[in-house]
Amino acid sequence: CIFLPSAVTSPCKILKCNSEFWAATSGSHHLGTEEAPEFCTALRAYAHCTRRTARTCRGDLAYHSAVHGIDDLMVQHNCSKDGPTSQPRLRTLPPGDSQERSDSPEICHYEKSFHKHSATPNYTHCGLFGDPHLRTFTDTFQTCKVQGAWPLIDNNYLNVQVTNTPVLPGSSATATSKLTIIFKSFQECVEQKVYQAEMDELPAAFADGSKNGGDKHGANSLKITEKVSGQHIEIQAKYIGTTIVVRQVGRYLTFAVRMPEEVVNAVEDRDSQGLYLCLRGCPLNQQIDFQTVRSAQATEGRARRKGPSLSAPPEAFTYETATAKCREKLPVEDLYFQSCVFDLLTTGDVNFMLAAYYAFEDVKMLHSNKDKLHLYERTRDLAPGNTAPTGIHPTLWVALLCLSQCWLCLL
Repeated sequence: CIFLPSAVTSPCKILKCNSEFWAATSGSHHLGTEEAPEFCTALRAYAHCTRRTARTCRGDLAYHSAVHGIDDLMVQHNCSKDGPTSQPRLRTLPPGDSQERSDSPEICHYEKSFHKHSATPNYTHCGLFGDPHLRTFTDTFQTCKVQGAWPLIDNNYLNVQVTNTPVLPGSSATATSKLTIIFKSFQECVEQKVYQAEMDELPAAFADGSKNGGDKHGANSLKITEKVSGQHIEIQAKYIGTTIVVRQVGRYLTFAVRMPEEVVNAVEDRDSQGLYLCLRGCPLNQQIDFQTVRSAQATEGRARRKGPSLSAPPEAFTYETATAKCREKLPVEDLYFQSCVFDLLTTGDVNFMLAAYYAFEDVKMLHSNKDKLHLYERTRDLAPGNTAPTGIHPTLWVALLCLSQCWLCLL
């Protein structure tokens, strides 16, 4: 109690580690021979938690007491420092309910683990496709450069990293050539699994050759399904309520995910939560205003690359022919349509039209709000910050707004 007030405002997370350990071991019988493996697993998780918060807990007496206590308990119960560790539960049951057992099948099915009195989970969507275009978990749409390796998702349960490479020599136009997904070990459900895809290699199995979560009790809560050989795979991670779709379209990869908000926001370090693309989007210096480029292309009537390189693509599209081509697959002129036009003008590769088409098909399957499938540029004629249109004096803009309101009143 003496140290509680300072712990509330301190970045040291030792109280969280303590509570997770006691929650994992409370309700157990006497820790004899039959309980030793479970206790050691919880103890190793406790030690792992203290190591994660070590940097911010150097001067915390409760932290140092916990570290010494863990060492003593390891010796007393003959626990090895190497071995499996239990993971924090996704959701705690309401007060009065019996504690969820780690070997219960429900713990490996996210939706079933919700108690009947709990709210229905909210799902979000993120997608990356084309040259490349990003739709974030908050339905923000961006076109980015992001050459090289970038984190797409990074939370307590999985990491996704993409590598983008130039589409053409000398051009800053990039597309996704490599994708790595790491599913972290979770309780009795799945072992750590790694999935990797590259250009011309879209495997239907994890890196170790398996197609599920391993040998644990709930291994089938993580499964890979091949939809189209070499072109389309789907990964179901039911234990975290997540669906991932990876495609190869032409030479490049597309990515789409459906994930509960609770999983999206499950991070140990809130300060670094915004360092991945699906949540915060691309850094400002990596974003491209493709509407400006598109307008220039339409005006000039010829194809043009983003960035300093202006050499013509192998198949030259005019704005009119690119628009006609994209309309074959994308009849609604939303941002997916505009992305298709931009990519054809930038690369001359018709496969980018298919990438935009399949990206929208994945949105239709994965997005939970069917009213938000299409995205339109709401601030197309507005300067940054939703201010008045460029070229109009602010005073005149306010006057025009007032006149429009008066006109509505008269009507």
